[in-house]
Amino acid sequence: MMEIKVNGKSSQVKDKSRVSGLLRHLKIPVKTCAIELNGRILKREEFSSVVIKPGDNVEIIRLMAGGE
Repeated sequence: MMEIKVNGKSSQVKDKSRVSGLLRHLKIPVKTCAIELNGRILKREEFSSVVIKPGDNVEIIRLMAGGE
């Protein structure tokens, strides 16, 4: 296990986790979010290839529809 930050909070994830695995673990559909990893916005195509490293800072931005 390794420690990372997710939206500013410490979190433990499996070693060599990919962004897509983190989203699955958090039950967040890939199509409903944007990911910033250490200050860089990832393309959705990168989610399954980018490996999270100890100490990484992951920001998950949820996309929502609605309004009046």
